[in-house]
Amino acid sequence: MRDAIQMQRFFLGIAGLWIAMTAALHAETRPVVVELYTSQGCSSCPPADKLLHEMAERDHIIPLALHVDYWDYIGWKDSFANPAHTKRQKAYARVAGSRTVYTPQMIIGGSDHVIGTRPMQAMDMIRKHLEAETPVQLTLKPNGGQITIEAISEVNQPMIVQLVRYTPSARVKITRGENRGKTLRYTNIVTSWDVIANWNGADPYRTTIQASGDDPVVVIVQKDDHGAILAAGVIKDR
Repeated sequence: MRDAIQMQRFFLGIAGLWIAMTAALHAETRPVVVELYTSQGCSSCPPADKLLHEMAERDHIIPLALHVDYWDYIGWKDSFANPAHTKRQKAYARVAGSRTVYTPQMIIGGSDHVIGTRPMQAMDMIRKHLEAETPVQLTLKPNGGQITIEAISEVNQPMIVQLVRYTPSARVKITRGENRGKTLRYTNIVTSWDVIANWNGADPYRTTIQASGDDPVVVIVQKDDHGAILAAGVIKDR
């Protein structure tokens, strides 16, 4: 067990260094969205939750924790779980031709699926997305409790514009289930994920939305039917 913990810390340290180096090389690159499907009731998830926390410290990554509900029956009900997150994960699985879902799973850029406890594989996928070009240019302009969203696409294709809100950090004391007795830290916990527009890219997209409260706001432009994420931006302070 001790060796496993030391190995985990080693890989997390290497991953953190790798992320920092990549950020320096790609400071002007569009951010990459990393969706982590996790659960408070999953004993394999804490290392992935820690990795997501490391990612949250890098400007070129938008890490989002989506807590699923299919672990809730094993002794502990996840206080952040949302059936909509499970539905979204299952839709990704369907598109990928898979019949199963699991935790911890990272979906990077809407298209690459990685086991959340494989940091170097996740970093390789993030680097691939950082180096990729996108036909969509996205701009977010905050103004008090409002945000103006502007997007321009070089190609016409079905896309959806999505608005995501998240809680930056929380600690939870687990008293039952596989993680019983642990107090775990969670990062960028998704609280809402809404489609605000369908867009075909033929004309520039522009809208102004209300975004009350202090929680950060993420805007994601994604190919329709759970395809690749083409652009994303985050407003943390308004």
